[in-house]
Amino acid sequence: MDKPSTLLVHFDKGSAAMANEIKADLEGSDVAAKVEAMKRAVMLLLNGETLPTLFITVVRYVLPSEDHTIQKLLLLYLEIIDKRDSAGRVLPEMILICQNLRNNLQHPNEYIRGVTLRFLCRLSEPEVLEPLVPSILENLEHRHHFIRRHALSAISAIYRLPHGDQLIPDAPELVERALASEQDASARRNAFLMLCLCGQERAVAYLFSNAERVTEWPDLLQMAAVDLIRKVCRSPNRADKGRYIKIIISLLSSPSTAVVYECAGALVSLSSAPTAVRAAANTYCELLASQSDNNVRLILLDRLNELRTSHRDVMVDVVMDVLRALASPNLDVKRKVLDLVLDLLTPRNVEEVVLYLKKEVVKTQSGELEKGGEYRQMLVQAIHSCAVEYPEVAGSVVHLLMDFLGDTNVAAAVDVVLFVREIIETNPKLRVSMIQRLSDTFYQIQASRVCSIALWILGEYSLSLAEVESAISTIKQCLGDVPFFTVSEEGETTDSSKPAQPMVNSVTVSSRRPIVLADGTYATQSAATEAISTPSVTPGSLSLTLNLRSLILSGDFFLAAVVACTLTKLVLRLEEVQPSKVEANKACTGALLVMTSILQLGLSSYLPQPIDNDSYDRIVLCVRLLCNTGDDVRKIWLQSCRQSFAKMLAEKQFRETEEMKAKAQISHAQPDDLIDFYHLKSRRGMSQLELEDEVQDDLKAATGGFTKETDDANRLNRILQLTGFSDPVYAEAFVTVHHYDIVLDVTVINRTKETLQNLCLELATMGDLKLVDRPQNYTLAPESSKQIRANIKVSSTETGVIFGNIVYETSNVMERSVVVLNDIHIDIMDYISPATCADVTFRNMWAEFEWENKVAVNTVIQDEKEFLNHVIKSTNMKCLTPPSALDGECGFLAANLYAKSVFGEDALVNISIEKQADGKLSGYIRIRSKTQGIALSLGDKITLKQKGSS
Repeated sequence: MDKPSTLLVHFDKGSAAMANEIKADLEGSDVAAKVEAMKRAVMLLLNGETLPTLFITVVRYVLPSEDHTIQKLLLLYLEIIDKRDSAGRVLPEMILICQNLRNNLQHPNEYIRGVTLRFLCRLSEPEVLEPLVPSILENLEHRHHFIRRHALSAISAIYRLPHGDQLIPDAPELVERALASEQDASARRNAFLMLCLCGQERAVAYLFSNAERVTEWPDLLQMAAVDLIRKVCRSPNRADKGRYIKIIISLLSSPSTAVVYECAGALVSLSSAPTAVRAAANTYCELLASQSDNNVRLILLDRLNELRTSHRDVMVDVVMDVLRALASPNLDVKRKVLDLVLDLLTPRNVEEVVLYLKKEVVKTQSGELEKGGEYRQMLVQAIHSCAVEYPEVAGSVVHLLMDFLGDTNVAAAVDVVLFVREIIETNPKLRVSMIQRLSDTFYQIQASRVCSIALWILGEYSLSLAEVESAISTIKQCLGDVPFFTVSEEGETTDSSKPAQPMVNSVTVSSRRPIVLADGTYATQSAATEAISTPSVTPGSLSLTLNLRSLILSGDFFLAAVVACTLTKLVLRLEEVQPSKVEANKACTGALLVMTSILQLGLSSYLPQPIDNDSYDRIVLCVRLLCNTGDDVRKIWLQSCRQSFAKMLAEKQFRETEEMKAKAQISHAQPDDLIDFYHLKSRRGMSQLELEDEVQDDLKAATGGFTKETDDANRLNRILQLTGFSDPVYAEAFVTVHHYDIVLDVTVINRTKETLQNLCLELATMGDLKLVDRPQNYTLAPESSKQIRANIKVSSTETGVIFGNIVYETSNVMERSVVVLNDIHIDIMDYISPATCADVTFRNMWAEFEWENKVAVNTVIQDEKEFLNHVIKSTNMKCLTPPSALDGECGFLAANLYAKSVFGEDALVNISIEKQADGKLSGYIRIRSKTQGIALSLGDKITLKQKGSS
């Protein structure tokens, strides 16, 4: 496509051979055939065919037709044909259509007049338009609004042409007069838009003269008024800004939701006054409550989030209005609402917010909500964040949430137990009641991971005699009778706690009595056939009271090791708080019996999989410890674990505080900037809103709110040389990445002494990049330069390549000259930014994402942490692994990195490196993502940068 087009129709069944058929149909008298022929002609022309002989046929046989459809197709045909020759002059045959167009503009039928005026909006040839101007102006007075509407559009289009002010010099005045008397909404809008574009002062005067009646305008005209106010107020420190803000605030009561939304956005961009921002926030909240479309709600939540970043104090007042959007069934909307509300918590509103979230949690129990488990998980995480930030509210929700420890949604149950673990450490006052509640509800827990954490809590925070005994009793009840299986003399293996007959497999067990064979050698004799039962535990058949037993019998020996450790801690603590040594010894014996039973189960062939070595060693350690305890060991088991957990929480809180401080840093103005003092200013009868706006502008000026920090060095790094210094045409590009599109500002310099004609910058792309603009031809004088802008759309996070050449002609050389340009590589780093997520979320995504790129470590850097920091800097990612986990020198390092792209894609990186004996680092960097592009591009980036180069 090398020509401009105002029309696009898909057509893939045409060929130039159809031209003769079209010509024959047009010369016939059948109207239907002519209509079809004109349609085919238009489609062929749009597909790039020229059909040079068709024009005269159209003039002779189609032009005189009175059929409205044919006349409409004729105008489409005239719209897309070439009207100029190769030298740029208007073709002489175009004069033939001028009389026909004039007749159409005076046609008695309103439709013919209207479509002709619409056609003239797309015509850019002054030679054709000039004789038609009087007829166009006459249509401004026509009785029918359809014609007046298109006449105003035509005048606006003609006046905006390069020499349009010579064709209709008094156009703004005529349109202003027409606007004053016009009643039709669309016509008024077209007239007002024309004044906004071509006579802004007249449009502003009309707006102010009708300021009291703006609320009565039709919504089309109100939208145009809002756009005008945005344009006019772009220049800072306008003296009359307050008058515009008054008009915007009056439009907030418009019945049109589109107008109200635009007004709220305009109000925030015009003023920082608390009254104006509060009005915009209330408007967004009202729209959030009234709109049912989820996309609209997501957009409104984005706008509210933008307000939060710059006007948090005002947004705090509308937090309960935002929470009402949780009524939406869409999980994305709910997630955004919760994220926004958590950023607006204050000591004043936290109780209300938590109470509302508590009610929502109760609602999820009904089972009516779709995806209720996921929603409950989100609510638990939100309440967790509230309780961590404001511990005083934890007591009102923690007992309710503990009812969900047995939730069938394992992720939600894990979040609940993590919340309980953190609150029981940070809120000592709640410890006793929470331990009691945990002991009472422990039997409901069905998930192995939740059981493990709950057992750890019981082992660490059961301190009194009653609590310790209750915890031991609870664990034993959930384990059932020991041993876990028995081998009877009759040869039947049974589980003593299960009345049902288990599945039995016959296995020959060797006798210990040897016999002498006939040849004198020894052999063992098969004495009995013992039956070994294998438990068939289905997920739905977990016993309510024997949950630990069921999980262990399903082969979960990690949980069995946790049970052993918990019992060890409880017995050690019981020895400290139990005055009776007999009772303490009895509890110790019971714990040893459980552990030996677990070991017996793991080493037997009762289960398909034997116990793993780690769990075995852990349980054996617990057995040895209970048999022979020392003070040092006792201190490690009873104090060090809890101290480590407290240290981890303190470090997490410190990191979050530091991040908040970093975000809260504001820019400062230069010391010599002018500051207006509010109390010394003349108030000039200003309204309260205008006074607030003046104060906010002064504060912005004082704190550097108006200054945008630009890194000049970074800008220079983005300038890319496209050609060599010895080329006749020198070109360099400045690349700007705006999330979804890339702007190339290319500077082209003619280094010769000749004029370069038809110079064209031809670009092509590779990857998910798409050129928006078609290339244009330019004429470049000797030793002069030209700025050419190219827009490229981006559709995914992937490294792309832009390549091309510059083509030009000179008067001396007949052939076109070509200068090939250097490739421009679009860096993936422009699309991803550091982000944070919970460890559980990271693991879930790691298991879910199917694309993995494994990069072997190959670097000259010899320090593990230095290499990690280098990768973080090179990939623009955030390290999720806390600094304390990376402390020390052990010759091995593992860390997780995370980033998010502007398209919402997640990028996960795991670094596992080890220092070899020769000092070099070895290992792998694994990248995972949902899409192939980001995994490959990030892998290429790491491969390129990991050696330690800049």
